Amino acid sequence: MIAAERFERAAVLGVAVAEETRRLLRLHLTPAAVGEDGKVVVDVPYPDAAVVTALLDVAADCFGERGDSVEEVRQAALRTLLQLADLDDTSRLNTPR
Repeated sequence: MIAAERFERAAVLGVAVAEETRRLLRLHLTPAAVGEDGKVVVDVPYPDAAVVTALLDVAADCFGERGDSVEEVRQAALRTLLQLADLDDTSRLNTPR
């Protein structure tokens, strides 16, 4: 397999991970709470929470995210994934339905 083909496959996988993360968050978006810092809090129940956690851990490893805690690393990975999935400040994930 040539390098260009490997990069293309990695890009497709990255987009798939971002899309699956977005799908799971949207599925559990309602009701969403807004935290004191203005961030939207989405409660993702088990077993979907286990999938989201695994996706964030894989993304954090791939993106080389760093933080003082596992939660900070996952939050950084989530921000990057949501950027890949084209979610911005006007996203429905940022405002309650």
